[in-house]
Amino acid sequence: MQTKKVKNPAAVTGYPDKDATSNKLSSREKWQRLKRDMKSAKSYYLLMAPFMIIFFLFTVLPVLASLVLSFFSFNMLELPQFIGWDNYSRLFLNDDVFITALRNTLLFAVITGPLSYIASFMFAWIINELSPKVRAVMTVIFYAPSIAGNVFFIWLIIFSGDAYGYLNGFLMQLGIILEPIQWLRDEQYVLGVVILVQLWLSLGTSFLAFIAGFQTLDKSLIEAGAIDGIRNRWQELWYITLPSMKPQLLFGAVMQITQSFAVADISIALAGFPSVNYAAHTVVTHLMDYGTIRFEMGYASAIATILFLLMIGTNILVQKLLRKVGT
Repeated sequence: MQTKKVKNPAAVTGYPDKDATSNKLSSREKWQRLKRDMKSAKSYYLLMAPFMIIFFLFTVLPVLASLVLSFFSFNMLELPQFIGWDNYSRLFLNDDVFITALRNTLLFAVITGPLSYIASFMFAWIINELSPKVRAVMTVIFYAPSIAGNVFFIWLIIFSGDAYGYLNGFLMQLGIILEPIQWLRDEQYVLGVVILVQLWLSLGTSFLAFIAGFQTLDKSLIEAGAIDGIRNRWQELWYITLPSMKPQLLFGAVMQITQSFAVADISIALAGFPSVNYAAHTVVTHLMDYGTIRFEMGYASAIATILFLLMIGTNILVQKLLRKVGT
C-alpha cells in the first residue's frame, strides 16, 4: 500500500509549519519583532548608549572622515579640493619613502606579530602552572616593561654608540670588535635594534588576556579529555585549552596586530625622526610627518586608509586561522 505524500503538513495537523512561517515573515513583521526585542532590552541599550555615542563620535566618524578626505587635497588653510585617486597614485608611484616605510612596517608585523603572540601565550601557559603567589609576582614582572615610561632610556644606554655603551663595552672587552659600533646611527643595525626592543615590550595586554583565559579554563574538560584518550600536555593544549580560549586568542591577536602595525614611538625614541636614511621609518611615522608637520591632511588620510586596510585584512586572515584551532 502506497502512502500519499502530504504537501501541506499544516492541513493535517491543524498547526502552522514553523519553518514555513519563519521563512514567510515579511519585512514589516521582522521590523516589528526587532522593535519588540529592543523595547524589552531598553535598559541594556541605555547603559551602552554613553560608550556607543563616544565611540561613534571619536572613532567611527574620524575613520569615515579620513576615508573621504583621502580623495581631497587639504592643507588645513584652504577648502578641500577633490583630486580623486591622485593621493593613492602618489603614494605607490612617486613616494619612495612611503614604499620604504611600508616595507619596514610589514617586516615589523611579520617578525614581531607572530613571535610576540606566541611568546605571550607560552609565557602565560608556563606562569599559569605556578602557585598563586608566585604567579602574581611573575605576571607583574613580565607585564611591567609594557607600561614602563622610561624604558627607552635603558635601551639608549645599552646601544650607545660610544665605548661606554653597555653592548659596545662588552663586545670590546671580549675582543669581538675593536671600535664602537653606531647601533642607532648605522642603517645596517638600527631596524634590528628597534625590532628587538619591540619584542621585549610586546608582553602587554594580550599576555594578561591569556593569563585570564587560563584561569577561567574548565578543569572538568581536562579530566574528560584524559578519559577520552588525551595522554600528554601537548594534546591537552591543542584539543582542550586552545578551543576553550578562542575569545582570548582572538583578542590577543587583534592587540598584537594593532601593536605591530602601529610602531612609531619606539622608532622615534631610538632612531630619531626621521631615522638615518629612513632605515627605521614606518607607516605611522610617515603619517605623522605629513599629518602633524607638513599638514597635508588629504595625503595623510590616504596613508591612514592604507594602514587601516592592512590591519583589517590581517585581522580577517587571523580570524580564519583561529577558527581552525583544535579542529
